Amino acid sequence: MFIGIVVVLIILIWLITNTIKIVPEYERGVVFRLGRLMGARGPGLFLLIPGIEKMVKMSLRTITFEVTPQEMMTKDNVPVQVNAVIWFRIIDPSKAVVNVENFSLATMQVAQTTLRSVLGQVDLDSLLSDRETINSKLQQIIDEQTAPWGIKVSLVEVKDVQVPDTMKRMMARQAEVERDRRAKVINAEGEFQASEKLVMAGQKMSENPLAIQLRYLQTATEIASSDKTSTLVFPIPIELFNLFTKIIENKKPAEETENKKTEDK
Repeated sequence: MFIGIVVVLIILIWLITNTIKIVPEYERGVVFRLGRLMGARGPGLFLLIPGIEKMVKMSLRTITFEVTPQEMMTKDNVPVQVNAVIWFRIIDPSKAVVNVENFSLATMQVAQTTLRSVLGQVDLDSLLSDRETINSKLQQIIDEQTAPWGIKVSLVEVKDVQVPDTMKRMMARQAEVERDRRAKVINAEGEFQASEKLVMAGQKMSENPLAIQLRYLQTATEIASSDKTSTLVFPIPIELFNLFTKIIENKKPAEETENKKTEDK
């Protein structure tokens, strides 16, 4: 009698555990009835027919994995080693169970091959500077290839790009040359703008000679304020020479007239 009760209890426990299923919010239960797909159930509590229906749990949470580093050649024949990170999740649990044997492994393989294919079509400068466009292209291609499996790829990011040491030194020299070129261009532009301003200032001062004299006085004041200056030299304005020349020229005719009058007497 006791053995019969134990057997009945075991059967009841087996029926309860195989009949009553509870699936949390982040999971779905893909149900098969005698091997035939019946669809996804959940979340919450639902019943299965013991021995006839079977359930496979699938998580709907975002899965993250790092693509193993891939050695490749860029478009400009530079050997690099690149790895990436991919974020994806299941949006159709039934397809993820039926259409692919291992959706995680399959997605990783697609990500590796796509990474090698896409990055082999860009040069090194684009790979280092235009990450956003490359990430968007990778995400679009991988998402299209995994869509039949019920997978949604939300984001792909190129994580690290490793270049040979010789290439790093060449890039450093190139960057230094570029900085020198920019410095020389900026210096030349500054000299050109300064020369234009000086020409304009000279033209403006030539219209009024007093402006030149005021500039002389200002310069002399600045020189006098320096501690190292002991002697000041003031340039003589050209106008003074012109004035003396006119006085001498006017004086000569007067002297000649007086001398002539003296001779006549």
